[in-house]
Amino acid sequence: MNQQDLMSRIQELYPDAEINVTGEGCSFEVNVTSPAFDGMKSLQRQRSILTLFNTEITSGELHALTVRAKTPQEL
Repeated sequence: MNQQDLMSRIQELYPDAEINVTGEGCSFEVNVTSPAFDGMKSLQRQRSILTLFNTEITSGELHALTVRAKTPQEL
């Protein structure tokens, strides 16, 4: 998995999101900003993104995925 793969999958769920991915190999950090997060708790935001990668996390293809999800107003 690479940075573009991560961005593409998140973009499918949150098409209006601004996404920044850093890292390589099996460890990444994802910063996602979207108005769709408005009204969601922090844990709900993170879970919505982490769920997209359950298969890769379970298989070990992704070892570490840090998610920071904010609304545009929280920047």
